[in-house]
Parts: sequence; C-alpha cells; structure tokens
Amino acid sequence: MTMLDDRQTAAPWPTAYPQGYAVVDVETTGLARDDRIVSAAVYRLDARGEVEDHWYTLVNPERDPGPVWIHGLTSEALEGAPLFPEVAAQLSERLDGRVLVAHNAAFDWSMLAREYARAAITAPVRQRLCTIALSKELRLPLPNHKLESLAAHFGVVQQRAHHALDDARVLAEAFRPSLHAAARGGMRLPLLEGRPLTEWTDSPVAPRVGYRPPGGQGTWRASRKRPACPYPNPGRYEPDKPLMQGMRVAFSGDTSVDRELLEDRAVEAGLHVATSVSRLTSLLVTNDPDAATSKTVKAKSFGTPILEESAFTHLLRDVAPARSVAVPPPSPSSE
Repeated sequence: MTMLDDRQTAAPWPTAYPQGYAVVDVETTGLARDDRIVSAAVYRLDARGEVEDHWYTLVNPERDPGPVWIHGLTSEALEGAPLFPEVAAQLSERLDGRVLVAHNAAFDWSMLAREYARAAITAPVRQRLCTIALSKELRLPLPNHKLESLAAHFGVVQQRAHHALDDARVLAEAFRPSLHAAARGGMRLPLLEGRPLTEWTDSPVAPRVGYRPPGGQGTWRASRKRPACPYPNPGRYEPDKPLMQGMRVAFSGDTSVDRELLEDRAVEAGLHVATSVSRLTSLLVTNDPDAATSKTVKAKSFGTPILEESAFTHLLRDVAPARSVAVPPPSPSSE
C-alpha cells in the first residue's frame, strides 16, 4: 500500500483521535525506583502519524550506568552529559499537548515521571498510549510483543537496538501504520491517563533480576513477595462505609503516590493487595475508570466497586478491624 492509498483509506479521520503524538524511548540504569534515565529520545508526530521532527539527549544519571551491555553507555560516555533538570525544558516542549507513545509505555512514562518529580517539575503529559496494547487491539499476527516483532511486521529495519534514538525511530515508523489501521476500523485508541507523581521515594526496593522486560512484554513493575494477609476477606467495599481489614484491593493505572508506597500502606492497614481482579475483589482503585484496561473491564463486568486514589487514601486513614483472624491450614508435617 502506498502512502497516498493509506491516507485515502484512512479518510475521514476520526475526530476523537489526538492531534499529535510524542513517540518516546528511554534507556535506564535499571528498573527499581531509585534507577535513573541515561538517554532519551522523542519523535514528534502529527495527528496522522507523520514525523515532524526528532530529538535525542544523553542524561548523566549521577550513579553507575547499570546494564552497559544493553544500552552501551559507559560512565565515561555519560560523565559530561547534562543532568535531567538541564534537559527537562527541551523534553517538555516536545511532550506538551501530545499523547506520549511508547512500547511498554508504563515503563517509559514511570521513569520519566520519577525524573520530573526529582526535578520538582510537572511533566506536561496528560495521556499515554502503549503500542503493545494497540497491537493487541488490532490483533496483529505477531509471534510476541517485542519491538523487533512489531517492526518486522511493518517492514521497519532496526539499526541500533537499545539506542534510544533508533528505538524511537523504529517505533514511530511502526506506529504510523498501526494508527491508520485503527482509524480505518474506527477503533477507540487504548489511551490511558498520565498522572504526575506527587509523593515518592528513592529508597531501594527488594533486589530484582534483570532490567527492562524483554521487548517490553508485560508490565515493568516486578512482582513483589508479600506475606499472606492474616485476615479473611469480608467481601466487597460498600459506599459510605469504612474499609475493613482483609478486603482484597487491586490497583490500575497511574497513581499520584508512588504505586509501591500506596500498596505498602494498604498492606500495613491490613488489606490484601491483589495483582488482578476477580469476583472476590473488594474494590478497584484507579484514577482512570473509563480506560479499557483488563482490570477496569473485569471490575465493571463483575460489579466490583471502583474508587479513585484520593477517596481510597482518605479511607485508608481509618480501616475497620477484621472480625476474625484467618487460620492457615495445617502443614502436612504437622498432621
């Protein structure tokens, strides 16, 4: 299909679609909340996905560069690079008024949101779009959800994998035909809210194996081992009543308070933090209830109560005690 044909089949363009996009890729020192960005790239696209310009910078992470064998950036290469606050204005200019697009956008946006928070600057991002989610919505016949597979599907040639500028270029070239395919089908784009961090910490978390998930598969947040909740599930949350210890709580989307901090506080209050939504879920906490994420879709289908973060944190101040303590089943050795 030629470019002209593509434009013709995309007309009329959906009026509800965004007016511009910022395709982003960042390389980092790792995945933990105290990790830093070492390079960033942005391709600005117009409403139909045509490239307007691109931008790239190294960033001094003020610490060791992490997986040099992945991104190729040594301490020597980053020594004279600008600090994030020194490039934040240029980056903000390229993000402002556009939907942030990334492959596994939860990762790139979370790392950017944390850098902006450290710099005490508000990121001009209101919505983000993950190309993994988009490829799933389009039902593309991909063997997996790696960037290289998406690129191969659209005939885009990768030149320097894990180089932020080339990864952003590849994604921009693969995003355009994806966007046009969505437009032809009248599909609703899987847009999610981009919420800046207002409360966070750089304290190290439990050690994690590896760095960015291969090809952006799954979520960038590694599963955390937590002790079993000692209280039985009292059932669903009821409006105008307090939370009760043992309630099963799931989270979806961005939160103003660092997600891990929010989950820690929920556990400390005696709640059970769940990684998915089921019929047993007491409530779902999300700031973007209209997003078509798997958790919000399931919550609505099950009739699970949905609360915004601010309401949840208010209720978290006074959680009702459990009526009883769950007794774990006896181990085989004790029988």
